[in-house]
Amino acid sequence: MPYDDSVPPTRRARPLLVAAALAALCLTAVAGCGGAQDPAGTDTGAAKPGPEAEATASASTSPSAIPTESRPSGATPTAPLPQGPLTGRTVVIDPGHNPRNREHTEEINQQVDIGTGRKECDTTGTSTDAGYAEARFTLDVSHRLRELLRAQGARVVLTHDDDRPFGPCIDERARIGNEAKADAVVSVHADGSAVGNRGFHVILPAAVKGGGADTSKIVKSSADLGARIAGHFVRTTGSAPSNYIGGGTGLDTRGDLGGLNLSTVPKVFVECGNMRDPKDAALLTDAGWRQKAAQGMADGIAAYLKG
Repeated sequence: MPYDDSVPPTRRARPLLVAAALAALCLTAVAGCGGAQDPAGTDTGAAKPGPEAEATASASTSPSAIPTESRPSGATPTAPLPQGPLTGRTVVIDPGHNPRNREHTEEINQQVDIGTGRKECDTTGTSTDAGYAEARFTLDVSHRLRELLRAQGARVVLTHDDDRPFGPCIDERARIGNEAKADAVVSVHADGSAVGNRGFHVILPAAVKGGGADTSKIVKSSADLGARIAGHFVRTTGSAPSNYIGGGTGLDTRGDLGGLNLSTVPKVFVECGNMRDPKDAALLTDAGWRQKAAQGMADGIAAYLKG
């Protein structure tokens, strides 16, 4: 979800190929790409709020002041992976936020370098009105997604697995994907926007160059990854693309997110829905829908990796 709960500006400039790919997939979708799905429908489930918009803070703290307390989760599977269509591929899943960030506000408010400036280490994330936290949602969906990808033979690394007191910081999240030499990285989120704003969207990296950030080599591949995830997400969940971001495409390009700016491998954020809208919240809190959300992402990732 956006760090400040505000709706980030939509950047409409994106490759025509991306929009065309999504439009083609939407033709066979359970729900049309133009409107929101009724949560009472048989094929819908709960949609989650998306990645937090990283709000610029004025304080400046050295990234080294933010402790690293655990290695990436799932880097060494306990059982041999099955042979499958994704054998030999590495996918990094980044569950947005951390359930205990709320207990470590001082630490997560410290700023880190994102190449083009400095941003907060992390945020608490949003929640439904009933108190279901985005951080819990992202972990649940990430676990489901991990199992679906492993079943196809992929090596899956989680940036964290509720195994550290806070974070990781946004720069470390990017670094984990880079050091894993991931073929694809997906950051799982849910948004915290106004009531009536519904649907999912996928955030793509803008062309950014400055300081330690240079996305020039991943803009095109990330756009392809994002378009494939968006198309399969529509088809599998029945949820429509966002009615408030992305102009009905389900895609939004941003240059203000450190997790994307610092990535050197294809990466996107998936905002699964708006936790602050009652209809979307009903989907996001439904376990059956969360499984569909994970399946939609897994199908999109697999389609991208298979070319």
